[in-house]
Amino acid sequence: MNRWLRLTLLGVGAMNSPRFAPAGLLLRYAGHRAAFDGGPGAEPPLGRLDAWLVSDEQSELRSPLRRLAAAHGVQVRAGDLELDAVRVRCRQVAHTSHPAYGYRIEAQGLAVVWAPEFWEFPEWAAGADLMFAEAAGWNRPLRFRGGVGGHASVGTVGEQAERHGVRRLVYAHIGRPTLRAIDAGAKPQVGEWGIEGRTYSLQLPAVKDPR
Repeated sequence: MNRWLRLTLLGVGAMNSPRFAPAGLLLRYAGHRAAFDGGPGAEPPLGRLDAWLVSDEQSELRSPLRRLAAAHGVQVRAGDLELDAVRVRCRQVAHTSHPAYGYRIEAQGLAVVWAPEFWEFPEWAAGADLMFAEAAGWNRPLRFRGGVGGHASVGTVGEQAERHGVRRLVYAHIGRPTLRAIDAGAKPQVGEWGIEGRTYSLQLPAVKDPR
């Protein structure tokens, strides 16, 4: 029997984006649903959620995220998750002065990565079939004050994704410098812009009946 892993972008914006809702993802598989990040305007439709996972437990959106998650009967957290054949693994990323994370979602040999914010490309994303990634900076990285991390540029993310064997790269955390580049008609050399509301589907290999 074939099953599908469906991933819907709830938002593709960086913090305080003038155009997009906050970067967020909804995972659906065999009746299970799990949300990743997001925020006001980028929340899943009401209904049962197995979990609401976040990349930064200290983000500026933590209060509204807690309220949104409570409406679904769950709490926001960073951590692993098991959904039948789907394993979600929380992995640390280099981003800021406090712990920050991304997620590697694995099912029957397929791998999806949700890593909307990082300063250095995460090695653990290697070989992903689909990666949702950082796009805050366009042609140069955005450094935080005090030298405590920041955001990688689209050019670097694309180059590193290619080097690490990522099969499909979708930019899902679009910042103002990148918005200006998009408005000027620029396109990434590697990867594609994420689109709010779009669902990306991966068909899992058929499981043979043991009988």
